[in-house]
Amino acid sequence: MSDEPLAIAVDAAPGGAGRLVRCRLCGRPLTGAGSRRTGLGPTCDAKLHPPAPDIRTRRHEVAQDPLPGLDGAAG
Repeated sequence: MSDEPLAIAVDAAPGGAGRLVRCRLCGRPLTGAGSRRTGLGPTCDAKLHPPAPDIRTRRHEVAQDPLPGLDGAAG
């Protein structure tokens, strides 16, 4: 194993010059701190991790017969 650190601080570069970090998917230069940490730009991150589908759009009303024994009379 090497003695290199597992995570590199990309926000604080020595000498004020930032290290060029490129997107792992498309190769474009990354400018945002969050994108530089993950290694993916916002567009490529959205391609790999799409938002969850909204289940409310899949619900629909179903015509249903009343349950036996429930004729609407209060007991």
